[in-house]
Amino acid sequence: MKKIFTISALLAAFSLQAQFTVTIQAPANFKDQDAILYTLNGSKDIIVTKQQSKNNTWTFKYPKSYMGMMKVYFPGSNNTFNFISENKNVNVKLETQGNKVKDIVYLDEANEIMSKFQEGSQKKELILPALSQIKEYYKDNTDFGKALKTEISRLSGSSEGISQNQHPFIYYYNTNYSKFLSNNSEKKASQDEIINFIDKSNDMLETSSLLRPVLVSYLNTGGNTNVGTSVDKLLDRLKVETPRGQTVLSELIDIFDVYDMQEFKNKYLNLAKNLKCTITDRLASTLKSNANVEIGAAFPNYKFQAPANTNAKSLYDVKADKKVIVFWSSTCSHCEEELPKLLAKYNDLKSKNIQVVGLSMDVDKDSYTKKIAAFPWVNDSELKGWNSTYVDTYNVHATPTYFILDANNKIINKPEHVGDVLEYFNLK
Repeated sequence: MKKIFTISALLAAFSLQAQFTVTIQAPANFKDQDAILYTLNGSKDIIVTKQQSKNNTWTFKYPKSYMGMMKVYFPGSNNTFNFISENKNVNVKLETQGNKVKDIVYLDEANEIMSKFQEGSQKKELILPALSQIKEYYKDNTDFGKALKTEISRLSGSSEGISQNQHPFIYYYNTNYSKFLSNNSEKKASQDEIINFIDKSNDMLETSSLLRPVLVSYLNTGGNTNVGTSVDKLLDRLKVETPRGQTVLSELIDIFDVYDMQEFKNKYLNLAKNLKCTITDRLASTLKSNANVEIGAAFPNYKFQAPANTNAKSLYDVKADKKVIVFWSSTCSHCEEELPKLLAKYNDLKSKNIQVVGLSMDVDKDSYTKKIAAFPWVNDSELKGWNSTYVDTYNVHATPTYFILDANNKIINKPEHVGDVLEYFNLK
């Protein structure tokens, strides 16, 4: 039987011995009290622990060795920021305006270096090509020409002398980003090179945030007609019985979901379902979120936060012969195009005792409130964007996402577009 620890027990265990600490400082006018610390596994954030502010300072004690990306999330204001750990103390100062984080000042050496590297990488990807073109119109002996030459030379530099011994994670991230993901790479990595990297890499692959983009790059090298062959080749090398093999399998299932490659998603989801070995937590979470939204499954109930246009306390309390669930956002261009079409047929849906329930991925309350004023159906939002709890529960990867439920809240259809919703009810 698995042991279950309460939050208080976890906090007590964390306080006994710390491998390193993460200290976050904020101005006195920053109102959040709670902060949650996360590590990373592939592209999934893993909750470590929760802390309350003491004099506008949060101190997290991490008891194990960890090198990789971390995240702190403030649920009260939906502020998030990322940083790295190299198994040394992390010290961060937040600059805020109102109750929003406007800037992050990294006070420890590793994060200061990493921040400068990422800023340089962005300039290298976006600005360097433009500067190289502009240089053709200026002579080298002019002041501007000399300045251009200096900046181009600076941005063209590589890892800027980062020591593998002093900063192993930064070196790992920088080296492999440049080799496998940078648009400025002189030579694109081959499939075999990517397979060898994924197979032989140390544990920093899972904590680096590189795994998913490297997998996408790997699939692109094989071309659209060889996706299955490419995946099988990779999984044969990694072995799906291993933790890394299962992490990669989980990532691939999500990638196929995001890019609407249902044939491949179903193939590798079935492979995962039929594994006879011990399943890792990472793959188990992928299996669970997909099982929640299979045709015929009972759509998990959801307790409303601040519902509009209903007195119902939860999704199951909304009574109707059928329900259309739509995950959407006021900032989503596809939602802007599709939801007015649903609105035009809303009275026809109501006459058939069909209710629409909109669960918003919004963050900004004003934007959300203005938008739902035009939507007469049931609306609710946690105002946490992609940090909303229903993202994992209902396996949401894009907006809008639709589900049709029967009177018993079982999933009877998963339309791709609003036109499919209307066609299902003969209203198109």
